[in-house]
Amino acid sequence: MPSLELIRRAQGHAGRTALVASEGAFTYRDLLDAAARVAGALRGGSGDLRGARIAYLVPSGFKHVAIQWGIAWAGGVAVPLCEQHPKPEWLYAAGLVRASIVISHPATEAVLREVAQEIGASFLSTDQALSGHPVTQSTSGPGDPAMILFTSGTTGKPKGVVHTHRSVAAQIETMIDAWGWSADDRIVHVLPLHHTHGLINVLSCALWTGATCEMLPKFDAGKLWDRLSSGEVTVFMAVPTIYARLIKAWEEAPPERREAWSAGARNLRLMVSGSAALPESVLERWRELTVHTLLERYGMTEIGMALSNPLHGERRPGHVGAPMPGVEVRLIDEQNQPIDEDEKPGEIQVRGPNLFKEYWENAEATRAAFAEGWFKTGDIAVRDRSSFRILGRNSVDIIKTGGYKVSALEIESALLQHPAIAECAVVGVPDPEWGERVGAAAVLRAGAVLDLDALRGWAKERLAAYKVPSRLLLAAELPRNAMGKLTKPEIVKLFK
Repeated sequence: MPSLELIRRAQGHAGRTALVASEGAFTYRDLLDAAARVAGALRGGSGDLRGARIAYLVPSGFKHVAIQWGIAWAGGVAVPLCEQHPKPEWLYAAGLVRASIVISHPATEAVLREVAQEIGASFLSTDQALSGHPVTQSTSGPGDPAMILFTSGTTGKPKGVVHTHRSVAAQIETMIDAWGWSADDRIVHVLPLHHTHGLINVLSCALWTGATCEMLPKFDAGKLWDRLSSGEVTVFMAVPTIYARLIKAWEEAPPERREAWSAGARNLRLMVSGSAALPESVLERWRELTVHTLLERYGMTEIGMALSNPLHGERRPGHVGAPMPGVEVRLIDEQNQPIDEDEKPGEIQVRGPNLFKEYWENAEATRAAFAEGWFKTGDIAVRDRSSFRILGRNSVDIIKTGGYKVSALEIESALLQHPAIAECAVVGVPDPEWGERVGAAAVLRAGAVLDLDALRGWAKERLAAYKVPSRLLLAAELPRNAMGKLTKPEIVKLFK
């Protein structure tokens, strides 16, 4: 969702190509004209929407962006819905914010009409939204709400995160500064458009600078490789899963295609990974294929991006870098005291113009999320030579065992380097003696077998780098086949 400043800046790029999508290629002037029509349809002959919430579900492409911009143009608050969610989730989101209008693509029109009816909202199809009469731009101020995104809801019902035009603009500006965006950039967009990564980091940063954003309708590893190796793309951003799938596609491709893909991808100036921990095995393999060391960064819905590895300089595996320009970050211990020394874990707290305004109509949760103006992320990290390393969510990823705090994410990253392990998940298992034991669920690669004793020795050596105490290694009894091998996914208790 753009800030109004993004729309104003687009007027200076009017003749440049803004979007390339399944519908064709579109200039910034095309976007501005479409946004004015959408705004007219939303207003319906009335005045500025004055913060009315508009929920919309439109696939990636020109129409999606035009509707985003049209909502801001009309003075509304954008509430993007997730394409993969079922009706109850759409109903919950649109109902929570009391959306006055629901917009839908034809593919989901029947269901979204029902949602609109059930919450007492008006309904517009995408074609109807794009067929309005152009109107003048809203006079909303920088502090007015621009969009409401939803948290993941891992500890309860998702909360609506309210961002203002000012906080959206601040997020965009810090990334442009940190990552060197310019009008000469061209990025391929393969991410969902209902959260910060796809909405702000990719789409809005590109359009703020006058760059071109190619929007693929769906993920296709071969087609994406072709674009990345075309020599036309300069920037790419994705989640670790996408990089893992691209690696798999490369490994399954014919040798001549592998060579072309790798050679072409080396020409990009920047590749970024985020939204989840990047396994070191994926980082190293991607560097082997493309020479790129993926730039890892850290952010969340409430704050945008807060930490980043450098555009130029050392990018250390497992680290998410230093504070972004204009963003303050600190670590706080369990006694609510700032942590100054390296390698001491604490909660990440963030302060700056990038912060959200509030949780929608949830004053109690908003108050609880802040400490003297600092947003409490709930994520635990350590500082190491001015660079932060994420240990995980305090509620689920930090395992407290025998007086130690062990990071599930770091153990997962280490185990994924084992040649027999394709996927794994590490969790805390309640234990009366140790508080929690560390349990690992492992999925083996096709045809692989795993000797538990050998794995223990291998893991002990690898995990020393993560400062996991060696005495935590547990000689557990596990179901084995006649050869003493583990040949299927098992819960493996490696640690006390």
